[in-house]
Amino acid sequence: MNYNHLRYFRAVAREGNLTRTAQMLNLSQSALSTQIRTFENRLGHDLFDRVGRQLVLTEAGRIALDYADAIFKTGDELLATLSQTGAGRQVVRVGALATLSRNFQLEFLRPLITRPDVEVILRAGSTETLYAALQSLQLDILLTNTPPARDATAPWLSYRIAEQPVSLIGTPERCKNAQDLDDLLTREPLILPTAETVLRAGFDIWANARGLRPQIAAEVDDIAMMRLLAREGVGLAVLPPIAVRDELSTGLLVEAAQIAGLTESFHAVTLARRFPNPLVDDLLKGSAG
Repeated sequence: MNYNHLRYFRAVAREGNLTRTAQMLNLSQSALSTQIRTFENRLGHDLFDRVGRQLVLTEAGRIALDYADAIFKTGDELLATLSQTGAGRQVVRVGALATLSRNFQLEFLRPLITRPDVEVILRAGSTETLYAALQSLQLDILLTNTPPARDATAPWLSYRIAEQPVSLIGTPERCKNAQDLDDLLTREPLILPTAETVLRAGFDIWANARGLRPQIAAEVDDIAMMRLLAREGVGLAVLPPIAVRDELSTGLLVEAAQIAGLTESFHAVTLARRFPNPLVDDLLKGSAG
């Protein structure tokens, strides 16, 4: 097989237009058309149907594109893996949801961060950005509090690595003289994660089941900001205690009450790869221990 033909076909399939693809590849339209016809003749099937000015994949074309994506992805993976060969230090690239507890991230990375032969690259971002980076091999592993959907087009491997209780956490002044959990939720304003988070959804279900309508002081999509607002006495934060471990140990914040039945789970997500980064196994084994 001529892999240039495969590359040209893949580009046309993604763009859906011969003229634009030829410009993108710096080829004449006639030359690109000839390359596509040669590839179709080699496979013995038409790969495109023309619909107006667009080229639409036939059934054979969709099959060919799946294989083309797999072939080029394997090549990218090979380069990403073997480019590390001979380097003085091994590199592992970790993505973490921006709202994830920094203390939890530190504990997960602990098996590697003290090793002199390892460099850890840590990136934070949104779910969409991080999964795209994982699929394009810019990341080796992703930390999140939501397990991914797994299908044939994105074969994620998800590991449930921890589950943390969730509590009401605030300054000693906010928490003194509390009778019980319901009393706290009735009289103290809350600092909550934003509505799209798993933890917030779980809390809302829990509160509704108890007939509670708590006063909301702030809705925040960043754990560090929730911790800061709690320290400033703005309200009681709904958080896993690990997120404010240092403040709890010094007494700056106190755990007013644990919310029974409400937990936050943490997941490590990787992509099924032919050449996996061996450091990922070290991280997963460390979290299992």
